[in-house]
Amino acid sequence: MSGLSVGKQMPLLNKWGRGIKNNTKSFKIYLLPLCLIYFAAAVFSGCASMSARKELGAFNSLYSSGRYLDAANFELKEMGDEKSDPSHLLQMLQAGAALRYARKYPQSTDLFDGCEEVIKYFNEQLFIDDAGSAIFSVLINEASLDFRGEEYNGVMVNTYKALNLWQIGKNDLARIEFNRALDRQRRAKERFAEEISKMKEEIRREQNKAPQIEVNRTVNSSEIDRILKKKYSNLYAFKAYPDFINPFTVYIAGLFFLSEGDYAKAAILLKETYGMVEENPVVADDFATVEKILEGKRTKGHYTWIIFENGLGPEKEEFRIDLPIFLATNKVKYAGIALPRLKLRSQAFPYLAVRNAGEEITKTKAMASMDRVIQTEFKMRYPLIVTRAVISMLMKTSVQYLAQQNFGNIGGLLAAVYQLATTAADIRMWTALPKEFQVAKIAAPKGGSVIIATPGGKTYNVSVPKKRNSLIYVKIPRRGARVVIDVMKL
Repeated sequence: MSGLSVGKQMPLLNKWGRGIKNNTKSFKIYLLPLCLIYFAAAVFSGCASMSARKELGAFNSLYSSGRYLDAANFELKEMGDEKSDPSHLLQMLQAGAALRYARKYPQSTDLFDGCEEVIKYFNEQLFIDDAGSAIFSVLINEASLDFRGEEYNGVMVNTYKALNLWQIGKNDLARIEFNRALDRQRRAKERFAEEISKMKEEIRREQNKAPQIEVNRTVNSSEIDRILKKKYSNLYAFKAYPDFINPFTVYIAGLFFLSEGDYAKAAILLKETYGMVEENPVVADDFATVEKILEGKRTKGHYTWIIFENGLGPEKEEFRIDLPIFLATNKVKYAGIALPRLKLRSQAFPYLAVRNAGEEITKTKAMASMDRVIQTEFKMRYPLIVTRAVISMLMKTSVQYLAQQNFGNIGGLLAAVYQLATTAADIRMWTALPKEFQVAKIAAPKGGSVIIATPGGKTYNVSVPKKRNSLIYVKIPRRGARVVIDVMKL
């Protein structure tokens, strides 16, 4: 990035300010209601940001310790009676995941149905002019708008719904949900392009309201670029997955269709998974097995798969770039932007050991990283997040400059306080997702039981069906949390 620093925007603000100063009387008449609106907005913005942080913290504390039902009830209480309200999407996502691991599968599925309807509603809103919301978010902050979710949210909603239904034996409905998850991934790139196009249109509209402010040159400021690289050095330090593709969704759908005898579809999905995670021996073996079946070769024996939903996925934290433009002018007291940053959280364990008859047979190995899925999409959105933050800063700084010019230090100070109070990053995200998915595979134990052991020495004796395929699903958000283990007949 290179270009004009924020401080050098002052001549442009001077030019804009002279136009308003020529009509100072009408501007002063207009300023009182404007100040009241700004004050109300600042209070609203501050309360909304603090409330979001407090709610996320409370849910994360309950969920990460394995108190899934308590975590779900906390979010349900936050929603109140209006559970289908679009503004409650995040609470619905959080509660739906928590209910799944509280083994409340029908209730979890009902909430995820609601999530899907809200996501559909927000997708339809892409085609509706929403200038009012865009202006509101720029004058305050992104957190003032409804949480709309990301593409990977929708994919995981359908994936979890499918697993819920598979768990309780409703395989026909599970098939529908797996197909929806896969179709959602295929259409995600197109939807994302539509969303980005709409955001760019809103940015152009906002920019046209103050054409003297050269947003692009400011966004490309070498100063902002230097600070971003210093404060967010790991933004690009990961290996991205193909756009919007979650290897876990593809793989678990492949296992489902394999268990249903739809070998042609299973082969396509397992081949796609193998292309993304060819280093995983279980995926490679599954793909080879289904290929042999399609070639007419008989396969012997039965197997038990172990899926380990490991750790906690990323959360967002805010970091601020307070720009020292007072060095360039004494007409503005504060200017800065607040941006979200992904904060990666820990695994519960590096692996789970699988034992039978007193011997360790194998260990689970990483198959899909939710960290990478989330990072891939976040990286694609980030340039526009920065652009919106800079536009917000420039518009608020312009108001502050004009208040200083027309009403002296008191006016400038009040506008600066408003700008500081409403400069906040949107840190809302679905924090109930895991850090990664691991997998292992063994021959079905003849005795009908297998031992799952953590590296710390804790063991769990798990009963599985004899002489048939099965899947053991293990959920551990962090060390010391309650472990949830479920068994599914395949």
